[in-house]
Amino acid sequence: MPEKKPFQRLPNDVSPVNYDLRLIPNIEKFTFEGEEDISVQVKNATSKVLMNSVEIAVQSVQYTGEGQDITEGVDVTYQEEDETITLNFPQELKVGSGTLKIKFTGELNDKMKGFYRSKYFGPSGDERYGAVTQFEATDARRSFPCWDEPAVKATFDVTLTVPSNRVALSNMPVKSESVEGELKTLSYERTPVMSTYLLAYCVGEYDYVEAKDADGVLVRVYTPVGKQEQGQFALEVAVKTLPFYKEYFQIAYPLPKMDLIAIADFAAGAMENWGLVTYRETALLVDPVNSSSASKQWVALVVGHELAHQWFGNLVTMEWWTHLWLNEGFASWIEYLCVDFCFPEYDIWTQFNSQDLNKALELDAMKSSHPIEVPVGHPAEVDEIFDAISYSKGASVIRMLHDYVGDKDFRKGMNLYLNKFKHQNAFTEDLWAALEQSSGKPINKIMSGFTNQMGFPVLKVSQVQQGSNRVLTITQEKFCADGGSGDASSSTWMVPISVSTSSNPDIVAHRALMDQTTITLTLENVKEGEWVKLNAGNVGFYRVQYSSEMLDALLPAIKEQSIPPRDRLGLQSDLFALARAGVASTVDVLKVVEAFQNETNYTVWSDLSSNLASLKVILQYTDYYDEYKRFARNLFSKVMQILGWDKKEGEGHLDGLLRSVVIGQLGSCGCEETKKEAKKRLSAHIDGSSILPADLRAPVFSTVLQDADEDLFNQVLELFRKTDLQEEKVRILRTMGCVTSESLITRVLDFSLTDEVRSQDTVFVILGCAGGKQGREMVWQFVQDKWDILYKRYQGGFLLSRLVKASTCNFITEEKAAEVEAFFKANPAPAAERSLQQALENITLNKQWLDRDNKGIREFLTSR
Repeated sequence: MPEKKPFQRLPNDVSPVNYDLRLIPNIEKFTFEGEEDISVQVKNATSKVLMNSVEIAVQSVQYTGEGQDITEGVDVTYQEEDETITLNFPQELKVGSGTLKIKFTGELNDKMKGFYRSKYFGPSGDERYGAVTQFEATDARRSFPCWDEPAVKATFDVTLTVPSNRVALSNMPVKSESVEGELKTLSYERTPVMSTYLLAYCVGEYDYVEAKDADGVLVRVYTPVGKQEQGQFALEVAVKTLPFYKEYFQIAYPLPKMDLIAIADFAAGAMENWGLVTYRETALLVDPVNSSSASKQWVALVVGHELAHQWFGNLVTMEWWTHLWLNEGFASWIEYLCVDFCFPEYDIWTQFNSQDLNKALELDAMKSSHPIEVPVGHPAEVDEIFDAISYSKGASVIRMLHDYVGDKDFRKGMNLYLNKFKHQNAFTEDLWAALEQSSGKPINKIMSGFTNQMGFPVLKVSQVQQGSNRVLTITQEKFCADGGSGDASSSTWMVPISVSTSSNPDIVAHRALMDQTTITLTLENVKEGEWVKLNAGNVGFYRVQYSSEMLDALLPAIKEQSIPPRDRLGLQSDLFALARAGVASTVDVLKVVEAFQNETNYTVWSDLSSNLASLKVILQYTDYYDEYKRFARNLFSKVMQILGWDKKEGEGHLDGLLRSVVIGQLGSCGCEETKKEAKKRLSAHIDGSSILPADLRAPVFSTVLQDADEDLFNQVLELFRKTDLQEEKVRILRTMGCVTSESLITRVLDFSLTDEVRSQDTVFVILGCAGGKQGREMVWQFVQDKWDILYKRYQGGFLLSRLVKASTCNFITEEKAAEVEAFFKANPAPAAERSLQQALENITLNKQWLDRDNKGIREFLTSR
């Protein structure tokens, strides 16, 4: 095998100042023509100009500048593997300013990257297409030859020539418009200095709703035709959010307008293009009647996330993809701050623990994790790090930092950073320096431990009572998912510690910075018998392992709910992780779980459910799985009695979310009463006599489909075909795989690759079938059988990584791990390599967990 040549960034002999870019997309032939006049600065005389370009055919190249006028004789060579072209000029370009003129053509591809086509349907159900862009990380080069690196910033003048009956948008407002026959030409105002990956243009049929924010910025939400009312919720969020960030950063939003647009075919959730943010329909549109509470909340978070990038990422941009985490981690943290401001009733920070913190802790305890900051070379490596470490661990360590620094100094530091580097690029260390300056605290030392090394510590804590004081001894070591303690050289972390006690559970009683392996803390005036909890509010990025007497003191507080929800959630989450690592007994954890029977908090239940789900996976391979299901039914029955099926007067947002979780859990554990009621309600929904509330649809679909026959499955499929709400389509697609008969699982898997399922949704349909033992085997076989199709479709994107990991990670035998490894050895998928390693490690962890605790769990569950 030839050695891979080392990746090199583009030389900086010639750099762009402004791109004057003119594009004519042909939506019928799926092609486009382009011309660009690039104002460049030649820094070193050279006869070669190297640029990024993929699947673009260059027709002609000219150069004028410094007494030179080169109109012919330019040879263009393509380096496909490097995604570059070299323009070889017959003479050296002289140092100074010049203009590079390039004519080219390209394809409106169907890969959801670059300048691509997106399918939608007209009023009579006819197929139509639009043309849209997705350039992050490195796909602007699929639309025009350019210097496609985040540090090579320039301004852009965009001109689009499109059918006159279509809407065409770009980052800036329209400067001029002319119509000629059936075509119109729109020129847009010049953008600020920015990176190529933030450029955007969209052509299609859209309606919009609009409003101005408190500062007079025009905000529009573009929706499919006839669906303006579905853009209203996102518009309200955006109009509140822009002034919130302006106030937070103390810097005005830098552009004259803000467009948010729903795209029919879109691989990611959304993309923060400056002034023109693109979204999946499900991440932007909210139907007043048919959208669930979970969908609304999701839209609020995604809007908050993308608008934060307008400052953090767009105004100041990472210098290279190595610092991607800073963009994404920061936006993933501040989206919660913004939603908490807009919707305090969502109690969103408690949900952060479940949705981000715990997801990150789980992945980061594995040997196949990676540091937050990963050296990235070739563009193909970038997709690998769009994962829970960059986003969720990034967000979690920033949340810990914010808590440690305090809001006032944190904001001051953010303002210093953004002002110093605006319209430029920055490194992670630049942010730490600004926060050190504003707070006077050792930010770089603390944070480099959490960003430059993989993993995190577990703090082992014991206590002694000395008179009226409690003395804690805390020791840190690296936490490993397999129960090992990492290698001897693994470094210590500087850990900001916070402690609460039962006398005032909501207040941090003590703070300390742990900067060595073992420390002692003295808590004054803590009486004998009072509980003490580390990581108050669950803000720190670490796990805690208590001595048994400390844990025993906390149990009654869980039962009585006298300990705050975030702390209850953190306790059970740490215990599950310790049990899976073999450091605590799973039986002891199940005893603690029983203390949650009186629980009423949505997020605590939601997190507990997902922890139980990982246990449930391994118990599916035992002969006492039914006993586990009985245990789970008992656990959830009390909260179900309180909630009931129907919304009560005065109920809030979180009650709807909780009801959905509880019904889903009872249904999947075979509760006959739940199954019967779900079936009754679904038939009334299908015949139109009583429409199911949106919050109940997913759990009802999944419960009923478990026992569905061909006839009932066809009725649900008909619901899918009749709805034109993307959220409803996705809801049905994601629950379809709950079927359990072999013939229906086969049908769902085959259906996933038909034209009825959008390419962006196929992966979720396939993975929906992998919940049970039989389905899991069939999914894995299907992935192998259809690998050529799936690989071609998702190659190099994060959907492929997700497919590889989720279709394999829940097996529990060495034979299966070997089989998975052998398949991918024969069918390599470079962009999913890290996901594959994580899946294989997960299989080993599953096996070890079951081998170790099988006997104890069996005895515990059969005695209940």
